[in-house]
Amino acid sequence: MAKPNEMPEPDNILLRTALFKQVSPEQAEELLPHLKRATFAKNHFIFREGGEDQRIFLLEEGRVKLIRESRDSRVQLLSIHAYGEVLGEIPVFDPHGGPRTASAVAMTNTARVAWLERDALFAWLGKYPRVAVDMLQVLANRMRANNERISDLVFMDVPARLAKTLLSLATRFGEPVEAGLKVPHDLTQEELAQLVGSSRETVNKALMDFSNRGWIAREGRAIIIYKPGMLIRRSRR
Repeated sequence: MAKPNEMPEPDNILLRTALFKQVSPEQAEELLPHLKRATFAKNHFIFREGGEDQRIFLLEEGRVKLIRESRDSRVQLLSIHAYGEVLGEIPVFDPHGGPRTASAVAMTNTARVAWLERDALFAWLGKYPRVAVDMLQVLANRMRANNERISDLVFMDVPARLAKTLLSLATRFGEPVEAGLKVPHDLTQEELAQLVGSSRETVNKALMDFSNRGWIAREGRAIIIYKPGMLIRRSRR
């Protein structure tokens, strides 16, 4: 049953993504016959780094992480994606196609995705060229975020990057609780360190410092944030 004053949610997954936010329901409806779906179990790959396919993925349920792996099997966690977000767009909009620059791995027991083939998407964009301009703006924002992350790795110390990472996770996944804001990140200690861009030991030391100061508390694979203002201040140092 709908809640009072609740806006009905669109049935078309495309309308829930930033990439298609300027698209009318009628325009999006034309892409529905081209959408294909699949469900992935936890730790299964949705696509792999180096792959040559040209599909763009839309996350309908669960969480997915993007990772890169070095030749000596070291893993770098690049980002975490959730409901309504787009994955794997780089080979689609690259005029030369692939290869994929990262692997997408399901983080939850049920990660459901829908995807579009490049040819179907581009044929549709040819009919609605204005939409392509709106998509460029979304992709430009992603590039800006990536540039900021690179700058953070160069200019910020680990506690500052950790504080900023926790705040970002809180913004996306935080759940208000009586004690503060609970952030169920579902990451191992190693994965959290990869996301921050440091070693597990250094990140654990910073987490312990935040905890001792009363800013946060650790609760399994979740963080309780008591003093977000202090994390904001530390992220700017």
